Amino acid sequence: MPEAGSAASAGREPFGSRLGRAMAERGPLCVGIDPHPALLQRWGLNDDAAGLERFSLTVLDAVASLAAAVKPQVALYERHGSAGMAVLERVLAASADAGVLSIADAKRGDIGSTMAAYADAWLRDGSALAADSVTLSPYLGFESLRPALDLAAQTGRGVFVLALTSNPEGASVQHAGGADSVARRITRAAAAENLRYAGELGSVGLVVGATVGSALADLDLDLAAVRGPILAPGLGAQGGTAADLRRTFGSAYGQVLGTSSRDILGAGPQLPGLRAAAKRTLDALRAA
Repeated sequence: MPEAGSAASAGREPFGSRLGRAMAERGPLCVGIDPHPALLQRWGLNDDAAGLERFSLTVLDAVASLAAAVKPQVALYERHGSAGMAVLERVLAASADAGVLSIADAKRGDIGSTMAAYADAWLRDGSALAADSVTLSPYLGFESLRPALDLAAQTGRGVFVLALTSNPEGASVQHAGGADSVARRITRAAAAENLRYAGELGSVGLVVGATVGSALADLDLDLAAVRGPILAPGLGAQGGTAADLRRTFGSAYGQVLGTSSRDILGAGPQLPGLRAAAKRTLDALRAA
């Protein structure tokens, strides 16, 4: 692992520290901004760039004061081509203006110069797509993510690495290896990477589904030792509850950023409904 990154020299506090403070002040809620065609229709919006932008900025306006982070689903912008990606650029900029951290849910992963280009797009100062953090796929080897890991450290941004997802197909790869499973190797690599960061929370997080059930215990994964944030999608419409998160993550619950998308977005398009749904989810996470 390289020497500690110099986020301070870039004039920005490390992402892990910023996220930890946001979670302490606002609570451990991340709201997914997922402009699915069916949701756009339900809101009375066209499935085009204009509808995409109105949907996204309305969600941001509703939840920015309640959520520690928002998570735009990049694929749902990509499907609209360059016009959709331009909307995403505006959403990321508006998130920064609103003072809420952004997680670009891009799940990027490649090797060499291609991975460096992905890192440049999502983590470089001055990039139109620069987010506070980005999701990454490590299945070409954790070390293939090195360009993003190092650039995030240099610019005070963060990454969330897929570790244990709740889709049934994920187990065929993530559980492979028995006592030395792929998921366990990923969590250990993230823990080692977070040694470069001071403070309670490092900037290398993991994505672990809210509905993975006993998999953490079955695979003997010590998420508390990772000392990084845990992005836990699956609250609400996918069946996960705050009580499930508490049971599943145990001593690592304080690191968990509970993520809800459709359960909150379905309460739109009016701001009061969106805010009320976000607050219900946030209150449940705090009480768990």
